[in-house]
Amino acid sequence: MGALQARRFGRWMLWSPRMASTHDLVTQNFAKLPVGVVCVTDVQFKGRGRSKNVWESPPGCLMFSFTSQMNDARKLPLMQYVVCLAMTEAIKDLCCAKGLPELDVGIKWPNDLYLKGLKVGGILCTSSYEPKVYNICTGIGLNVDNEKPTTCLNAALQELKANSPRLKREDVLASFFNKFEILFDIFSNQGFQALEEQYYNSWLHSGQRVVVQDAHEGQSVNSVVTIKGLTPSGYLYAVGEDGKSYELHPDGNRIGEEKDRCIVRCQYMGSSVFYEHRLPVQIQCHRRDPAGHEENMSPGLEAEAQGLAEPELAWTNKSGANRAKEL
Repeated sequence: MGALQARRFGRWMLWSPRMASTHDLVTQNFAKLPVGVVCVTDVQFKGRGRSKNVWESPPGCLMFSFTSQMNDARKLPLMQYVVCLAMTEAIKDLCCAKGLPELDVGIKWPNDLYLKGLKVGGILCTSSYEPKVYNICTGIGLNVDNEKPTTCLNAALQELKANSPRLKREDVLASFFNKFEILFDIFSNQGFQALEEQYYNSWLHSGQRVVVQDAHEGQSVNSVVTIKGLTPSGYLYAVGEDGKSYELHPDGNRIGEEKDRCIVRCQYMGSSVFYEHRLPVQIQCHRRDPAGHEENMSPGLEAEAQGLAEPELAWTNKSGANRAKEL
């Protein structure tokens, strides 16, 4: 951690070679810990994923959780985007500083990191409220030196350049906090709009097509919309072929599966809609409690799938009436 330049984040560290969950340790002891402290482990066997999923991480994975605070509740759902951006930029900065090939790590909305079409990292943000301030715990898992279950940063480096020096987890951690502290200050003082251009340069969804299917009396009408970015509240912003603007977001309730697709109930501009995706698919979705108490702040939906023909997503309104509205 000799490369650490951040003044507030990462200066205090809790470390254990093996523990159940860095996130649980931090959230359960938040009041006793200084803001900016980080908890790191080498092996985690009961890590927290979204929607209370367990995240088991093998040796070689960088696993840590850290604390921060924020006063503005409206910014809470956007915090995960700042963290995602900080990690992608940190990896680029570290590769550049060490003279290594650049790794094209991208952001899969809302809080995953992808490399060469495979997931290499994920972010979980939770919060609790005390008078006038929100206590935020951010957990990150990043495949640095473990090629399974998907791939890792060092494996990608070896493919780009044989015998390339390997990234160390401690260097990635230091580079992350150096970048996060800068971006967090910008976010806190100027809002997410000041970071949007950087964020869109790293995310994977610009131009992605989404089919909105409206079912009424046995008839289905499809409308193709294109994802353009995020709404101010952090949901997906899309524009239809008719020029209308749409906000797309799920409510996280899983309905069921058919042979070749997974169906999840979502919220589409206030109406009940269904998200469809061909299997294999893994759905993890959780929403933050309005009071901010120990809930995932993500407004989004995670769907793991590969090799799908466009359009990649399908949103089906089966509420009995077309309730699509313009923003």
